[in-house]
Amino acid sequence: MSEWTSAVGAPQLARLLGSQRATDAVPAPPGRRVSAYRALADGIRLLILEGRVPVAARVPAERELAAALAVSRTTVAAAYEALRGEGFLASRRGSGSWTAVPAGNPLPTRGLEPLPPEATGSVIDLGCAALPAPEPWLTRAVAGAMEALPPYAHTHGDYPAGLPALRQALADRYSARSIPTRPEQIMVTTGAMGAVAAICRLMVRPGERVAVESPSYANVLQLMREAGTRLVPVAMAEGLRGWDIAGWRQVLRDAAPRMAYVVADFHNPTGALAPDDQRRELVAAARSAGTVLVVDETMTDLPLEPGASMPAPVCSYDPAGSSVITLGSASKAFWGGLRIGWVRATPDVIRSLVAARAYADLGTPVIDQLAVNWLLGNGGWEEAVALRRASALENRDALVAAVQRHLPDWEFTVPRGGLTLWVRTGGLSGSRIAQAGERLGVRVPSGPRFGIDGAFEGYVRLPFTVRGAVAEEAATRLAAAARLVADGAEAEVPRLFVA
Repeated sequence: MSEWTSAVGAPQLARLLGSQRATDAVPAPPGRRVSAYRALADGIRLLILEGRVPVAARVPAERELAAALAVSRTTVAAAYEALRGEGFLASRRGSGSWTAVPAGNPLPTRGLEPLPPEATGSVIDLGCAALPAPEPWLTRAVAGAMEALPPYAHTHGDYPAGLPALRQALADRYSARSIPTRPEQIMVTTGAMGAVAAICRLMVRPGERVAVESPSYANVLQLMREAGTRLVPVAMAEGLRGWDIAGWRQVLRDAAPRMAYVVADFHNPTGALAPDDQRRELVAAARSAGTVLVVDETMTDLPLEPGASMPAPVCSYDPAGSSVITLGSASKAFWGGLRIGWVRATPDVIRSLVAARAYADLGTPVIDQLAVNWLLGNGGWEEAVALRRASALENRDALVAAVQRHLPDWEFTVPRGGLTLWVRTGGLSGSRIAQAGERLGVRVPSGPRFGIDGAFEGYVRLPFTVRGAVAEEAATRLAAAARLVADGAEAEVPRLFVA
């Protein structure tokens, strides 16, 4: 059995190498010229570490890549040999060569846990992309839930599919977006993570392949790892251009994953918004491959630019409902403490999810469901989300300005929505910056958490959760951490703040 789960063709690899800017390459020492094979090896290594070429992807044969790059086969052979020696390439006779990461490279081992509230006075937490509740709407929603509670208190309280009233309200919201939906197509879950977990239990057996964006949401990646799935990464398009559809077609065709997980609306962590044509093409490719496409819409209510229009929902390109399962949540758009998520799928899929729920959590808390139902039915949802957008926009602009002032070498593209900024750290290790930052009182997740097997070492994710003096102080502490890493002195710094 081969050790690779996807493949990168010679033309694609040549294009990726050609898109690298001169500043991305490893500079030559003064007075020395980097050889052609060394430059090629460094370029491929950088693509692997940034996640633009997935780990466990089969690379082209030496002759094919040499022809695509217009270099000698000897140059490619020497580059491949150098990468094998460094641990970034593995080979087996008869199976070809595939990308890898060397032993000891920082690997993602867990998700992103919120910092305990009692520690927030001393540590600036940029690990969790969540904002405080938009008051007075939380208080009003809970009060409305308590008024509606008495009839439900006379029941057993277990609603595995969700409260009928909330299922109807959520179905009506999809119908209002020109996606005709019945309550039987909705299951209410305990947050979006509860929805992903339920779908994984139903759809994927241990050892089966799941295609994911590269990078992708760290907590979902960890959930799928622990479920025993084989993750197949597909690199995002450069900047904020959404998905690389050619890459998706190739992975869906070659790896034949049982399921794919994507974030089309203000992707976490990059902030990319997939345009309509990409949504249409990805649904068609998934249908052709027999892959179930799970679409995370938890950020769909968070366009931050005034007057911004949103593409059509991905499920609108799957009218029969055979290829797309959609999940949503109140946690990002409203408040993380209100653990209400939902799944939209065909009635038969919903019935299967509900039946399987007896072995999981039985149902979602009734009072939380009633609070969200009150918000949706009394106009509070739209007003609360408007407050959330205004707060996130102010935070985004403050954070961007602070990072540009204190870390001018860091690179990013400002997204038009969502809650996260995906930042390239000027050639420094994101993992080392995270370690140094925690000692200096700022908590930030490093890039490898969002990749597969050590990818994105040169990145960190910054959420839009701070503003004003706190954003300024966060950038100041990150700049201090970056200087320590650049000087190789981060391990010598005592822990100044204790979480």
